[in-house]
Amino acid sequence: MKQKQVFFLHFFYWLLIIFNGLLARAVYSEGALDILDVTIFLANILGFYVNYFFIVPRFFDPKRFYLMIIGFFVGVFVFVLFRYSMEELLLPAVAGFRNYAEGTTFLYYFYDNIYYSSLTVFVSTNLWFFKYYLKVEEEKSVLIEERKHAQLQALKTQINPHFIFNSLNNIYSLVYQKSDKALPAIEKLSELLRYSTKDLEKEVISLDKEIGYIESLIGLEKLRIKNPELLVIEKNINHPKINISPMLLVPFVENAFKHGDFRDKGFVLKVSDDNNVLHFYLHNYKKQRMKDTASGIGIENVKKRLEILYPKKHELFIKNLESEFIVDLRIIFPYEND
Repeated sequence: MKQKQVFFLHFFYWLLIIFNGLLARAVYSEGALDILDVTIFLANILGFYVNYFFIVPRFFDPKRFYLMIIGFFVGVFVFVLFRYSMEELLLPAVAGFRNYAEGTTFLYYFYDNIYYSSLTVFVSTNLWFFKYYLKVEEEKSVLIEERKHAQLQALKTQINPHFIFNSLNNIYSLVYQKSDKALPAIEKLSELLRYSTKDLEKEVISLDKEIGYIESLIGLEKLRIKNPELLVIEKNINHPKINISPMLLVPFVENAFKHGDFRDKGFVLKVSDDNNVLHFYLHNYKKQRMKDTASGIGIENVKKRLEILYPKKHELFIKNLESEFIVDLRIIFPYEND
């Protein structure tokens, strides 16, 4: 698309030059085109594109402005040289006439053509700057996207080891107690790992998969909790195939299990997606000895990813109270996710 913009600017410029020449002929009643109209047009083309492709790129240096001024005058000189060569050297040898009177010096010819050449060189230089600006902006956009992609990949790879560490701690506790829940826990963990290693490589997954992770995680944690009925989960999902970045919601649930008090308390988890807004709400109680450390690396990770993925399209409210921890997240999804 950007290349087309540059092409149409060139096309429009030359169309304007041709139209201006024809209009001048009609206004001044100069009749049909002659050989001098052709020579000045050729000089325009040659001067324009020699300046565009060779002179401006060679003399362009933002740190040394004087070089660009020198380049401009070099472009003017080249234009005049092309026109002088055709009108004062080639035409007399081929057609027997010239544009200026015989004996006209090159210095006079140069001075007399500064206006025409300056206009051509000025337009040529500005079109080169426009193309250069588009190229710089495109490269900048690519670099930003690559940096975002690298950041997201780095952030996602931070989640997986954290998740494994928490889960292995839970299973270790069950094995140590020789609980018959240990084997089912290992099986659930293997399922979770298969999901995570497969889908973390993707840019997005469906919302129902992300919720599936959460449900598997809760199922794993229920094996070690005395009162699993206290874990209240409410789902109201109308668009299960809506796209979401993998492991975006899971860290909040991990954080609740890591720092939550489940001796005689549970948590409330609500997930809905009404009107293109994903609403995630989680309320849990904190262990008394962990009042000041209830928010871990996982949540900081999610904050960074939300800023990258949904700038100005999300609201995250976290209440870190004395004995409670509340997460209220809303993400506005584009309509193409419907």
